[in-house]
Amino acid sequence: MSDHETHRRPALLPRALLPRVRQALKTFPVVAIVGARQTGKSTLVRDLLQQDERLYVTLDDLETAELAEREADSLLRRASHMTIDEVQRVPDLLLAVKRAVDRERRPGRYILTGSANLLLMQRVSESLAGRALYLTLWPMTRREQLARATAGHWSVFFETRPPEWPEVLREIPGPAADWEAFARRGGYPVPACHIAEQRARRDWFRGYIDTYLERDVRQLASIEYLVDYRRLMRAVALRTGNLMNQAELARDVGLAPSTAQRYLNLMETSYQLVRLESYSVSRTKRLTKSPKAYWSDTGLALEVAGGSEPRGANFENLVFADLLAWRDYSEERAEILYWRTTKGAEVDFVIERGSDMLPVEVKSSSRVGLGDVKNLRVFLDEYSHRAKGGLLLYTGDDVFWLTDRILAVPWWRVV
Repeated sequence: MSDHETHRRPALLPRALLPRVRQALKTFPVVAIVGARQTGKSTLVRDLLQQDERLYVTLDDLETAELAEREADSLLRRASHMTIDEVQRVPDLLLAVKRAVDRERRPGRYILTGSANLLLMQRVSESLAGRALYLTLWPMTRREQLARATAGHWSVFFETRPPEWPEVLREIPGPAADWEAFARRGGYPVPACHIAEQRARRDWFRGYIDTYLERDVRQLASIEYLVDYRRLMRAVALRTGNLMNQAELARDVGLAPSTAQRYLNLMETSYQLVRLESYSVSRTKRLTKSPKAYWSDTGLALEVAGGSEPRGANFENLVFADLLAWRDYSEERAEILYWRTTKGAEVDFVIERGSDMLPVEVKSSSRVGLGDVKNLRVFLDEYSHRAKGGLLLYTGDDVFWLTDRILAVPWWRVV
């Protein structure tokens, strides 16, 4: 998939989250769609849901935001069904939404969007407890960018038996793709689908970072020195895929540990940083419990890191971002974890769905061999009662069994 092909795509691409939104509106009085700035939330609610007759207002508009602060109840009386965009700008509006829902509880009354994790904002989560379903819109997946409205085909490994995997995967339409080009584009709709040149993309990402710092960060928390926050962002981006050692990060950037922790939490609240927790159940091995650091968007992470060339950790991040979307857009919930023993044996990702597990190793190499799957073999021996097979994603072209339990698959066959 070339950058030129990306640039020619239609302006409005269907999103994989849309069916879940429509289903939720049939049940819940409030549906909150959250995610990072510029992931396409406004487009989703304004354009892709335009067939629903509801009033659309955005709190990015200063007059509307002021009205929401002064006369929230009268704003909500304008229509029985409303979409309120960027609701984190006036958190107290949620109290008025709560009152309106308590007076008349009907499905689909309010769609809310926010560029912050509303569940982590105490006033908001308490206001909407039992009244709202929260859905996350992540940056566009590769298949969304190809107008296919899905995340990766991870369900295949839980819904078919391992002997069937190769045939099923070979039938999934491509096309083959250059992971480095995809990592640079990322999944924000504008740089991914509407900007053809990498230099112009970098300009977009720089503008995004400035806007994120000035609007979202300042609004969510009282950050006195944005330069310190930016330096910590860079330090985390350079450690993509590594264990998150807060004390080490604080020391390297010259921040108090408590300040570093607050900034990291804010990066997570605003959907930039994503912590990958460890799988910590083992009968025979001592396991690492610290989280690993990834980003919700690979293109942004590369720019935050200084515009460096993509490396293996960014390939892992690319796969992880797709896993996040698949997890949150699927009806059957899965957990995404990693596995690491205190002796250093590590598996990049462990997908846990129901009683089944799938270990996944990611290699940014076009050739792989038995030496690349030794940790997968250790994992499969340890958890043979739950994991029937393992997966090695790589950058080559062939689907083949490396061992009787481990399948090597081109990354673009799945992601």
